[in-house]
Amino acid sequence: MGTTLRKKLAQLAPDHREEIAAEATRLREEYLTLQELRKARELTQEQLAETLGQKQGSIAKLEQRTDLLLSTLRRYVEAMGGTLDLIVQFPDRNPVFLSGLFDEEPDHAPKKHRKKSTR
Repeated sequence: MGTTLRKKLAQLAPDHREEIAAEATRLREEYLTLQELRKARELTQEQLAETLGQKQGSIAKLEQRTDLLLSTLRRYVEAMGGTLDLIVQFPDRNPVFLSGLFDEEPDHAPKKHRKKSTR
């Protein structure tokens, strides 16, 4: 019969167990859901809804979604006092900070012209 993780950990030196616990905590904090992020900021769904001008139910639904618009995620994060940055990582180069995604229309973007009606 095998041994449990709890028994294995009990066999380790106390300082080693503390290191493992600290690393586990760090990893949990690094990968948070939107709900966990909100709770870590000590905010309720009601408080966040009020800041965003939405109903509490909308926040509950948002926190359950797995596919969000970046603009929605940005507003959610900013309502908690944070900023959203996107970093692209490839195995063969340094991380790249992706910018210009949230601007209404960048100053350097060409203006869109509408065709005039010939009626």
